[in-house]
Amino acid sequence: MATHSVLTEHLKKHFGFDGFKGNQEAIIQNVLEGRDTFVLMPTGGGKSLCYQLPSLLMDGTAIVISPLIALMKNQVDAMRNFSEEDGIAHFINSSLTRQAIDQVKADIVSGKTKLLYVAPESLTKEENIEFLKQLKISFYAVDEAHCISEWGHDFRPEYRRIRPIINEIGHAPLIALTATATPKVQHDIQKNLGMLNANVFKSSFNRANLYYEVRPKTKDVEKDLIKYIRSQANKSGIIYCLSRKKVEELAETLSMNGISCLPYHAGMDSAVRSENQDKFLMEKVQVIVATIAFGMGIDKPDVRFVIHYDMPKSLEGYYQETGRGGRDGGEGQCIAFYAYKDLDKLRKFMQGKPVAEQEIGNQLLLETQAYAESSVCRRKLLLHYFGEEYENDNCACCDNCMKPKKTIEGQELLTLVFETILAVREKFKAEHIVDILKGNETSDVKSYQHDELETFSSASDEDEKLLHAVIRQAMLAGFLSKDIENYGLLKITAAGKAYIKKPTPFPVVKDNEFEDEDEETTVKSSGGTCAADDVLFSILKDLRKKLSKKLEVPPFVIFQDPSLEAMATTYPISMDELQNIPGVGAGKAKRYGEEFLKVIKEHVRENEIIRPEDLRVRTVANKSKLKVSIIQSIDRKIALDDIAMAKGLEISELLDEIEAIVYSGTKINIDYFLDEVMDPDRVDEIFEYFNSAETDKIEPALRELGEDDFSEEEIRLVRIKFLSEIGN
Repeated sequence: MATHSVLTEHLKKHFGFDGFKGNQEAIIQNVLEGRDTFVLMPTGGGKSLCYQLPSLLMDGTAIVISPLIALMKNQVDAMRNFSEEDGIAHFINSSLTRQAIDQVKADIVSGKTKLLYVAPESLTKEENIEFLKQLKISFYAVDEAHCISEWGHDFRPEYRRIRPIINEIGHAPLIALTATATPKVQHDIQKNLGMLNANVFKSSFNRANLYYEVRPKTKDVEKDLIKYIRSQANKSGIIYCLSRKKVEELAETLSMNGISCLPYHAGMDSAVRSENQDKFLMEKVQVIVATIAFGMGIDKPDVRFVIHYDMPKSLEGYYQETGRGGRDGGEGQCIAFYAYKDLDKLRKFMQGKPVAEQEIGNQLLLETQAYAESSVCRRKLLLHYFGEEYENDNCACCDNCMKPKKTIEGQELLTLVFETILAVREKFKAEHIVDILKGNETSDVKSYQHDELETFSSASDEDEKLLHAVIRQAMLAGFLSKDIENYGLLKITAAGKAYIKKPTPFPVVKDNEFEDEDEETTVKSSGGTCAADDVLFSILKDLRKKLSKKLEVPPFVIFQDPSLEAMATTYPISMDELQNIPGVGAGKAKRYGEEFLKVIKEHVRENEIIRPEDLRVRTVANKSKLKVSIIQSIDRKIALDDIAMAKGLEISELLDEIEAIVYSGTKINIDYFLDEVMDPDRVDEIFEYFNSAETDKIEPALRELGEDDFSEEEIRLVRIKFLSEIGN
């Protein structure tokens, strides 16, 4: 066992630090003594050092199992900086050539290499298992261990196979590390890795320097974002979106508004992705707009704001992502934009998945919703979720504590909640308890005959949100707990039973109100729609690309992205269904539909997808009369400005309608109008631009053709001519 002074000496010699942080030293001692070790430490707490230092002091090579290629490279580079010998750390993953892998193996066999990073996929390859069997392994480290649990925010099935493979390679102590784990996830990890007897080291999850705020996501969200970022001059920030498409769009919008930013997501070319990440690290750009692929293990200490444009799928994901702010202990503002419809969209995307997976996904989404809507201290809620109690009533560093709401007396409602939970023998979830109290005659309530209970309809006058708030705040008070093993059944704790015997006043804070704005899905929908099925979406894009080459027309002429996204969400398998997709009229369906339907049918069959019937995309049927009338007027060669006046439309609104007509495959001829209002050379120049353009968007066209030379209206008019002639 190394003494404190010896360990500190090695820490200084290898890493240049004068002292250990938190419980790093105790963890390292445990590893050096050959015991299994479980480490729960928030982002920025210094997890990596817990296996890096012991690897240098022990005989043999430490195997670090890590999920991301970018993360491995990052850590190997860091280790090499600490050492004079490049061979001290290596990684093996799919990015290496055969020659590079041979070099890595030579270094390991010669004894130079103390740390070997492997992806779980590489660990399962037979040749790698055979090679590792020959080595002296000092210990195994499983980084980002929450990937093992289906209840974790980043589940990876291949992580479930780590234990059997370790058994095959050869016994050595194990250290598992994660920056985020609820008690349920922790148990899952230990059970799966066969380390239930490990010594557990848990650091506090409280990041005192982070400020948490949830804002309503209105139709002006992009305006709010731009205003906020401009107020954070020269400060680095990350914006998280759930879909790759939204990442691209938002990065483009912000750039156009003078904000220095770049996109980052897994669908980008890896060289571009790395370059964008490096520019952010080197402060050549202020903001990175990313999916959750960004940031695992990226150690930029001075990220000053982390914005969630979309609420994440779980509170663990949210905690992990916000944890990338203020890692140096300085300011870190964590702002999330919340709209219920975003979570609803995520729920719909889960349809067709196995029931157990849907149950887990729904529970995690409910926790996220509760966090967003609650008026209780956000720090208290977050820490409670991770099994840690926050003693203060006011953290003075979240929106709810900075603007506390009035409380109302909830003793009577809490008593009704307890009575109902006992009446159903603690075998139901919060939603069911609220349905009983409200008197909602759902199929579940009726089938269990819970409409005959004494408490049925006893709180029918109360708002459902208030009842959920009472239940959540009773959990924070320790009166109720969720049986997470059984998808969140409510149980009354010992403290709750004591409260039933001797009730006392129970002040409750009403939830925040987030009004959802109605929005109609139209062909021109530019906002955060995203395909439910990423795989099908990319297959459809590939097919569109192939057709575009064959027919020698730009891809957007065939179908626009929103149409492909709708196909990858509702899975149309007949011509009728295809014509219900926004942007696909009878003409387009006939011309291009067969091949797309064939691919969708095949995908649905192969993946045994249950098509979500309730996910019908709303079409703009009520506008069809107007469209027919416009087509007839154009056939009669009436000038477009006269049509607009007759219909009570602005010219730009009329162009919106005409664009929707041609995008859905109807051929119309506006040459008579173009001849009147535009020089033929100008028409030809714009037409030629679209013939070779990557996109049909107006902004790039204006930039390319010159904003001073052409107007947006002219470009839109010629785009209508182009789409009608080339595509329809």
